[in-house]
Parts: sequence; structure tokens; C-alpha cells
Amino acid sequence: ADAWPIVVYSPYRLSIANDGKADMAYLHTLSPGQPLQRGLFEAIDEAIRGIPIAKVMTYQLEDGWTSVDFVRPVRGLVAMHGNDIVPIHVLGLDAGRSTSGHRFQGKNNLELGSADEYKTTLETDGKVIASFKERHDKINVQLENEATTQNAKLESGDAYNALLDEVTALVEYPTVYVGNFELEFLQVPQECLILTMRANQKYFPLFDTTGKLINKFLIVSNMQLSDPKNIVEGNERVIRPRLADARFFFDQDRKQTLESRLPKLASVVYHNKLGSQGERVGRVAAIARGVAELIGAPIEPAVRAAQLAKADLVCDMVGEFPELQGTMGRYYALHDGESSDVADAIEDHYKPRFAGDGLPRGRVGCAVSLADKLETLTGLFGIGQTPTGHKDPFALRRHALGIVRIVVEQDLAVSLRDLLRVAFAAFDGKISDARDDIENFIYQRFDGFLREQGYTANEVDAVLSQRPELLHLAPRQLAAVRAFMLLPEAESLAAANKRVANILRKAELNGGLPLNTDEGKLIEPAERGLFAALKRATPSANALLQSKDFTGYLKSFAVLKAPVDVFFDNVMVMAEDLELRRNRLALLHELRTAMNKIADISKLAS
Repeated sequence: ADAWPIVVYSPYRLSIANDGKADMAYLHTLSPGQPLQRGLFEAIDEAIRGIPIAKVMTYQLEDGWTSVDFVRPVRGLVAMHGNDIVPIHVLGLDAGRSTSGHRFQGKNNLELGSADEYKTTLETDGKVIASFKERHDKINVQLENEATTQNAKLESGDAYNALLDEVTALVEYPTVYVGNFELEFLQVPQECLILTMRANQKYFPLFDTTGKLINKFLIVSNMQLSDPKNIVEGNERVIRPRLADARFFFDQDRKQTLESRLPKLASVVYHNKLGSQGERVGRVAAIARGVAELIGAPIEPAVRAAQLAKADLVCDMVGEFPELQGTMGRYYALHDGESSDVADAIEDHYKPRFAGDGLPRGRVGCAVSLADKLETLTGLFGIGQTPTGHKDPFALRRHALGIVRIVVEQDLAVSLRDLLRVAFAAFDGKISDARDDIENFIYQRFDGFLREQGYTANEVDAVLSQRPELLHLAPRQLAAVRAFMLLPEAESLAAANKRVANILRKAELNGGLPLNTDEGKLIEPAERGLFAALKRATPSANALLQSKDFTGYLKSFAVLKAPVDVFFDNVMVMAEDLELRRNRLALLHELRTAMNKIADISKLAS
């Protein structure tokens, strides 16, 4: 209490707040004020240094001596506070009050009387919408309105949002126009046309009500014209050769089967220590066979899909658009007469590719996807290529999380150790056995996955500290833990479990633990009572555990609260008599083992 006024008025304060996943400590400080000129310069300098410029441009200023590095030459700088210029010098320019508008439709040399005039003057006289958000929202509304006018739909999700952000940053005074292309191009898989329009030309494709691409697209222009004919026709002329290229690649690729392309993978390097893509395909096929047996998937379709899954890497379309690997493999497999299970698995074996992505459609796809990810993790861990810090060049974290999502969300009753056993067998002893490291790595990703589902750190730790081999059961175990903690007896039992864990840990360090209780050596009424209560509760609890009723299993031990409390109130565990001590430790060991088969209850103690 004496320190309270100091905490309130100190410039350095600590607070605890939950970030949605865990409690975090925050330090609040007061920084002394500084002149506006210095603060603004530092803010601008920090912002410039934070721009992710892949390749800077070096250019000279008008004095002919000074060089500046930036993405493009900067021609003007405005920095004002109220009616006054803030005298700063950035990128070789002195701040002033003059700016320029749209290159073709706005006025130049716009003099600003005050900082408040900037936004309005630029939009009214300069034909430039300064606010990124306003441009973004305006483009979005225009796109939606135009799509409705055309009786069409826009894309949704991350692809649309990313393109909208990119286009917003490219224009100053946006207007949306409609372009068309010939119907014959729709014979090409729509994924190819969409990617061509979106990636190369920054166009927004349009779809009918069923989600099928139509021969219209939306152009976000930087010009507002009463007659946009030239803009529309110019963009239509530009898109035709792109679509023609896509059609050409598609036609050429179908002249060869996927199987006929397999020999070419022998010349595609996968990793200098792991061989070619051809060698990798052989390993993935072997792993797919083993995984299919483990999860009950059709074996031969899984092996066939694994053999063909990488063949589209050497086709022309994927060479032009690497994003289409797997997608084109499915089209070509169907063209070659492969079954739909095989074709779908070829496309789906990359899934999930990112957070929120869909999972493989069937057991065959799951088998091939798991095989592909297991091969990657096993091979790279086996040669010591593990992620370090934020660096993960082979996306191993994504592969591990993909394994977790497939097993858990598809409810696959398969042991993680069995999956790793199958994966390492495919390498025939040519790499180091890193099974323990991979297992730990996957559990780390599993921990984050479960926390994102809304479980607390303690709840997740209680389950994962037991290293459950069957990952798909973990959500049910967590639900049981949460239900158990709502019981009035839960807090006391968790605290007792933690106490037992500490006692047993110390005893283990001092010579090991006896495993079985000798009922004849139980001399105190309290220890006999606990032993009897445990024996009564265990059979019904085990039956519930056998039927996977985890909630019922944990709740069945609520009856132990009273005998456990009485035991600790009346029994000296670490008695001087060695036989008594060992027998009481054995009783506690049985108690903890019985209660903790699906979760370490001690982890839930506050």
C-alpha cells in the first residue's frame, strides 16, 4: 500500500493485460516532448526507412552533386503546421507549401494557405484523392456497382483484397470501366485467365452467379473521362495477347501426358543433399502408400497421385505461372484419363497452403498431402535444415501446421509417431533420425493452433504436456478439461495434483518411485480411505476413457476431493519409515497416473 502513490505517478508503469492468447506485461513510459521540426523529421525518416523497397533508385539533385536513394525521384515536399511551413529537409528537398495535382487532369503549383487546405485543394483543384482509405473505399464501391450493372459478381477473399490494395496505391483519381474479351478464351481453365488478368494487368475478373468466369473484366483507371473509349479499347488490346499466350500454353501442355513428363523431373534439383525432384517423387509415393494404409485411404490411387503430383512443374503453363502448380496438374490428369480421386489429390496435395485455406477433398488427397509435407519435414530436418528465428525458407512451419490441420480437422485416427516412422523409412537411412525434433516442432505448431481456437495456455499445456499421439483427440480432451474446471471440486483437485507432482518429482530425484501400492501397508485411516476411493472410481473412469468420453472420465474423479483433502491433512507422506514412505509415494503415483491420462491436471492449478 505504501508503494501505491509511486506506481500511480511514476513515468514507468507495468500493467498486465491479456492479448487474447496469454497474459502479457506492458511497460508504460512518458517520453519528454521535443520540437515539432525534430519530431516530424524523425517520423518521416522512420517511415521512409520502413518502406519495403526491393530495389532503390539513385538519382542526382539539381545541384549536380548530391545523390539520393529512393524508389523514384521525389519532386516536392510539403510540411505545414497550421499556416506555417515546418522547416525540414528530407530526400534532398526543403519543405514548402506548394504541391502539384494529377498529371493530366489536375492543376500544378497549388499553393496551400494552411495545412487544413491540403486534402480539399488536392481533390478539388488537383484531382487527387489524398487519403488511401477514401480511394480504397471509392474503388470498392465503384467495382461493386459496376459488377451489379453487368449482372456479374466479383471475387471475394484475400485475392480480391490484395488486388484492391495494390490498385489503390497505383491511382490518384480512380474510375472503373468495363472491358471485354473474346468468348473463345473461356475454353482455357479459368484459373489461368484470372491469374493473367489479376497478376499481369491488375484487372478485376467478373463471374456469373455460379462462380464461372465471364468474358468481361473491370479496369481501375486513373482518368475520369466522359468518353473512356480509348482507355477501354487500349486495355482490351493489351489483354488479348496475354490470354492468347495462356491458351497456347494450355494447348501445348495437353499434347504430352503427365506420366511422360516424369523423366524430366530427374534433371530438376530439389536440394543438393536430397537429390532431384524425381528422387523426391519416389519418396513421396512410398510415404503416400504407408500413410494411406494408416488412415484407411485407397492405396493405389494415393500412390498414383503422388507419382504424378509434381509432373506439372515441367509444363509450360506452370513455368509461366508457378502459382498454378497442382491446379494445372488436375486439369491435365483429367485430360489424360486419370480418375477424379487422383486428379483432385494432385491439386489438393499442396493444401492447406496458407492460414484459412481449404483442406484436401478426400482421403486420397489427405494421404498425398500428408506424404508431401512429411517428406519435406523429414528430409530437411534430417540434413539439419531447420528454421531459425524468423527464417523459414522451406516453409517448414507451414508444413507442420498443415499436418496438424489435416489430422485434426479431418478427424484422422493416426499416430504421429506412425506417420514419422513411415516418412523416415522412405529415406532408407540416408539422413539423420530427427524424429524427436520433428515431433517437438509439430507439437509447437499444434500449441499455437489450439490457442487460436480459443483455449488458454494452461489448458493447452495440460493436454499437450502428455504428448498425445492421436492429435485428432486433443480438441475433445481440451473440451473435457474445460468442463472439468467448471466443477466446484476442480480447483482443489488441481492444486492437490500439483502438490502430488512436486512430491513425486523430488522423490524421483532421490532414488526413483515405487509403482504399486501395497494395501496391507496402509496404516492410516486417511490413506486407506483414499486408496479405497481411488479403487472405486477407477473402473468406471477407465470405461469412460475407453469409450472416448473424456469429460465423463475427468468428472468421475471429482469424488476424490474429500479423501484427497483428508489425506493431506492427516498423512505425512515423507515418513521416516522407508517402507511407509515408499508405499505412500506409490499411492500418490497411482492417483496422479489415474487422473492424468488425458491431461496433466496440475497444469491447471492457479
